[in-house]
Amino acid sequence: MTKAIRIHETGGPEVMRWEEVTVGDPGPGEIRVRHNAVGLNYIDVYHRTGLYPLPSLPSGLGLEAAGVVEAVGEGVTEVAIGERVAYAAPPLGAYAEARLLPADRVVSLPDAIDDRTAAAMMLQGMTAQYLLRRTYRVQPGDTILVHAAAGGVGLIACQWARHLGATVIGTVGNDEKAELARAHGCHHTIVYTRENFVERVREITSGQGVAVVYDAVGKDTFMGSLDCLRLLGMMVSFGNASGPVPAFEPAILSTKGSLFLTRPTLMHYTAKREDLLASATELFEVVTSGAVKIEVRQTYPLAEAAQAHRDLEARKTTGSTVLLP
Repeated sequence: MTKAIRIHETGGPEVMRWEEVTVGDPGPGEIRVRHNAVGLNYIDVYHRTGLYPLPSLPSGLGLEAAGVVEAVGEGVTEVAIGERVAYAAPPLGAYAEARLLPADRVVSLPDAIDDRTAAAMMLQGMTAQYLLRRTYRVQPGDTILVHAAAGGVGLIACQWARHLGATVIGTVGNDEKAELARAHGCHHTIVYTRENFVERVREITSGQGVAVVYDAVGKDTFMGSLDCLRLLGMMVSFGNASGPVPAFEPAILSTKGSLFLTRPTLMHYTAKREDLLASATELFEVVTSGAVKIEVRQTYPLAEAAQAHRDLEARKTTGSTVLLP
């Protein structure tokens, strides 16, 4: 019998249960994947708590994993039985030993990328890809601000942005995380617990501000982030780790410099299969070239996913975390 983490109600980590589930044969367009590694992401917390509403309950959790194709349904041409694959896409249910999912949502893995690395990088890495290459296309000479620079997306984005020729400023919570961020591409780190990040950004940029802010923190940093931008700068709010951004008057974007604001999600940027493949391919290229290093800094047994959530919410984790079935 296959086991999976499921929730029957939204709430704290305690609502997560390790249960037996039935995984049948794939239907048309589907595959069955046996997972070797499962990715942990902050969006999983949003689903568990109900901040991002679930289609129904009970529900699985998780959007990202890597493993081997065990079976394919009618009409599947994207992958074959025995092929190594990875994904970062709905429907929820990656916190499982095995599962069914649409074949067009997985990508084949290069031999150079192992399963743990793949599970640690698909969602965070493709997020970094669309942020840096599509939402605001970072150019050589740009100065950018990355909040939570020692987090999973942060460590990837900082390395990638530096590789693109940008000057990277990152905010972190303590000196240990500052050292980690500097080792992964940050030119300047700001410890927000003791420094005013707006003042420091203005100081670093000689009062000009940055071209773009990548902000996954949300409520606590949003208004300050706007004050870090140059004229016509881009505010990219892509997460809510401190809570949702409160409602505000759009005219504030005008008064602060005719700023641009977007609230993107990976699922929209990879909704078309050709975009999914392009994103994954570019990610695989920067990782296999060595320009971006993926570090799995924590692992937990999949059955202990609740503890992984507690540590993630307490900001005890850095970089990428993988759950092992």
